[in-house]
Amino acid sequence: QVQLVESGGGLVQAGQSLRLSCAASTSILSFLTMGWYRRALGKQRELVATVGRGGNTNYADSVKGRFTISRDAAKNTVYLQMNSLKPEDTAVYYCTGTRIRVATPGLDDYWGQGTQVTVSS
Repeated sequence: QVQLVESGGGLVQAGQSLRLSCAASTSILSFLTMGWYRRALGKQRELVATVGRGGNTNYADSVKGRFTISRDAAKNTVYLQMNSLKPEDTAVYYCTGTRIRVATPGLDDYWGQGTQVTVSS
């Protein structure tokens, strides 16, 4: 069973930085895409950033220029560097990955348990 485990969340003040980590139980290069979503209290889950197998990245407009997604294949870990944090970045951040199913056609999505990020003003 593939597992994704996030870490690095916490409480910071506006303008500070945090780095989230997502450790996978298998090679991250086996994923078509990996990324981060977040869900703020009372709001729907939203995409934050993704990285494709080829290294292409995608960001939500709200985090462009402030957040950077990266990966370390040797450590099977994906990171989200968050700079210039704002109170509106407060949310539970989830790591996710999509893999091609081996036995039958289709894709499988995997999710971590989430890590809380709180930004105070």
